[in-house]
Order: sequence, then structure tokens, then C-alpha cells
Amino acid sequence: MPIRILLVSLIFAALVAPLRPGADPAERASTIGERVSLNVTVYNGGAALIHDRRVVPLEEGLNRIAWRDVSAQMDATSAILEAVGGSNLIGVREQNFDYDLLDPDALLRKYVGREVTVVHEARFAGERDTRETAEILSVNGGIVLKYKDGIETGVRGHIVFPDSGGAFRERPTLVLQVESEHALSETLDLSYLTSGMTWSADYVGVVSSDGSRLGLTGLVTLSNTSGESYENARLQLVAGNVNVVQAQGMLRTIARVTSQAYAAQAAPVQQENYYEYHLYTLARPTTILDNETKQLTLLTAQNVPIHETLELRGSPDYYRNAEPDIGDRLPVGAYVSFENRGGELGIPLPGGIVRLYKNDSHGVSQFLGSDSIDHTPKNETVRLHVGDSFDVTARKIQTDFRLLNPCDSESSYRIVLANAKTASQNVLVVEPIPSDWSIPQENFPHTKSSASTASWNLRVPAGGRTTLTYTARVSWCGF
Repeated sequence: MPIRILLVSLIFAALVAPLRPGADPAERASTIGERVSLNVTVYNGGAALIHDRRVVPLEEGLNRIAWRDVSAQMDATSAILEAVGGSNLIGVREQNFDYDLLDPDALLRKYVGREVTVVHEARFAGERDTRETAEILSVNGGIVLKYKDGIETGVRGHIVFPDSGGAFRERPTLVLQVESEHALSETLDLSYLTSGMTWSADYVGVVSSDGSRLGLTGLVTLSNTSGESYENARLQLVAGNVNVVQAQGMLRTIARVTSQAYAAQAAPVQQENYYEYHLYTLARPTTILDNETKQLTLLTAQNVPIHETLELRGSPDYYRNAEPDIGDRLPVGAYVSFENRGGELGIPLPGGIVRLYKNDSHGVSQFLGSDSIDHTPKNETVRLHVGDSFDVTARKIQTDFRLLNPCDSESSYRIVLANAKTASQNVLVVEPIPSDWSIPQENFPHTKSSASTASWNLRVPAGGRTTLTYTARVSWCGF
């Protein structure tokens, strides 16, 4: 009976021995030298998802791995370590993000209340440095030292610290405790979210000499202030409004998509629908250095048909009251629009700034203007407000205002369009009219372009004027 008890005790001890705290192994560093691939997915809102794959040698039992070269702005709560291929031979017991980096200020703060050696450097030839022990009392606003014979501020010389005992690291490090059933070299994928990375789309358009077509180049402007460089990385961009609050759930969903992208076939930019967003994968790996802003080509499209318009846009406010004068020399906006379809377009366009240029008579490109666009699906219209016309102007006055009854009013207007150019111009007059409205009188026919908008397409002769007069009747009750 005692022999059986002894055998059971020995077996139990052998099983639990690897799990005892005192059995923690020595730490082993994993660096980018073990990296086999790197995937960086950047979102519009300033977050990025990193997939860092490395071949890591593991011992049987518990391994303590210091995973170096991670982002200084890592969200440690989002970190997930997985064996590529779904191996069940390893398990993560614990992970710690060490970001207490070694620098003089951090070292002084760490040793407050502890003793250090102060080296007083020799001031004259023939003298020797002297040393004495002091306690660091405070480092707030300056260092305060307590010697055996008094308290001093400042340091006459330099300080020698005892060994920090691994309390500091020279760079951010994720320390992982990994349990492995066997000794092997395993390909591990560490994924985590980080802040400090942003991207935006910028577009450059060159208008043809006759103003009928556009050459469009889309650029990705990528900025990295995460505290880490990403060398030879597969870069992916997500366009859309991603809610980063649910970081953990989003991380696991994205992991399945990006893991497939490692084997993506080469193309200038591979675009795919991804949940309610759009995912762009750049075919060639790129290096994203810390504190770097770089631009990459997203798309190019030539001979895109465009439509140029001049528009005078009104306001719904002056239909409510009598107005003495609405405005003289009102700006007439210049707009350029094109359809995101056909040819080399027809892909979802990420929101960004579009800058337009056109060659002058000497063949030198000149800046026409810029406008921002929202995320634009394919087959939708891109509409750009380039600027205001210099030579086409407008004057608008209210010629009459009457209250017909407590619910209805009637107001009349005169709009004079002037054209100083040597060619006639089309001008679209757009009037947003509130409530329930009608146009009982007008000298040019209008189009009801929406439930609350009346539009007139007018031709203004070269060096001449065109006058639009109309009366609007508005019913206010029930609105």
C-alpha cells in the first residue's frame, strides 16, 4: 500500500512540475531575423492591423519569448498569437507588453528611493575621480540626492546605477509565455492593432485642352508615426468607416481575410468587397519607415469623359421674408463631374482630395482647383467644385413679397446673369425652395429637379446678359 501511494505521488509530481512558477525558463528574444512575412492593413481612422509571421524555435514545455520589433503604440489587449496551419501543439499562457523603455529620465524615476553611486569628476590635472553613495529622493523638476552628510540638488558629475535586472528594454517588446508539447520550430503569426498609422487618397487630374476628358491618377498617402518600421511588408488599405471600439471582434474577423491575402496574385491594385468596406491590396511589398510619409499609386485612368458646368446656387432662407437685396456679383460656381464607370475606372474610389490641372497656351500645366470627395462606389457620379467663374457673374433681387393668408406667401425674383467671355456660356440656376411650392409665373421654363429644387438651364450670350424672372408660391402650413 505505501508503495502504491509513493508511485501515484511521483506521477502527480511529474505532471505538475512544468506548471510551477519556479520552473519559468530563461527568456529568448525573437527578432525580425526570424520573420518570414509581414502584413500591414491600414484603416482610414488612424488604426492599423499588423500580422507578423516568424519561425520561432520552441522547447518542449514552457517557453518565454520576447517578441521584439513591435509597434510602440500597440493595443496589447488586441494581440493574438496563433500557429500557422492551426496547430494544436502550442498554447499561450501569458503575454505582457513591456513599453518601459530605457532612457535617462525613466532610469532616474525607477531608482527613486534607492541608492546609486555618484562619480565626482576631477576638475584639475592630476586629480582623480571620487565616488560616494547617495539615495535618489526625487526627480520632479530636477534630481534631489541624499548623501550621508546632507541633501543636494543636481549632480556634480555622473551617476552609476546598479544593474537594472531586466526592468528596462531598449525597444517595445511583447513577452509571451508559450506552452509547446514538443521541441520544434513553429511558424507563429502575431496579430495586433496599433495606432499611429493613417492613410488617405489623393487624386491628380489633368484636363484635356478642349475640356472634354480627364487623365486621373489616384495616390495613397501613407503616414507612419507608430514608433516602428515595417520592412518589406504586404500593404492593404481598408476604405470605409470602421468602428475600432470593438477591436477584439474586428481583429479576429480581419485575420481570416488577410491570411488569404498572403497568396494573392500580383496585380497593380487588387480590390475586393470586404464586409461593408472595400479592401485594396497593393501587389508589391513596400517598406514603411517610422516617421515617414510616402505615396503609392492606387490607380491610373486616361481619357475619362467629363462634364463642365457653371452653376448659380440659391438658398431657401429668402423665401420666408421680404429681402431688400439678395446680392450683387454673386459667385457662379465652376463644377467638373464624371462617371465612375467604364474604361479604367469603375472601381470604388476611397474618399480624398482631387486636384485638377490644365495646360495653358504655352503647354505649362496650371492648377485649376481642388475638392474633396467621399467614398464613391462604382457607377456613381463624382462631382467637383473647382472654383468660381471670374467672367460670369450674377445679381439677384427680390422684386415682390406678399402674404396671401396665414399659411401661404408669394415672392418674385429677378436674376441677371452677365457673361464677359468671348463665347456664350450655359449657366444652371438651382433654387432650393422650402415646404410645398409652385412656380405660377416665369419667363424661362424650370425643371423640378427634386422635391425641393427648381432648376433653370440658361444660355448667356458672349459679352451679354440673360435675365430670369419668376414667382414662387409657398405653403407653410403642415411643414
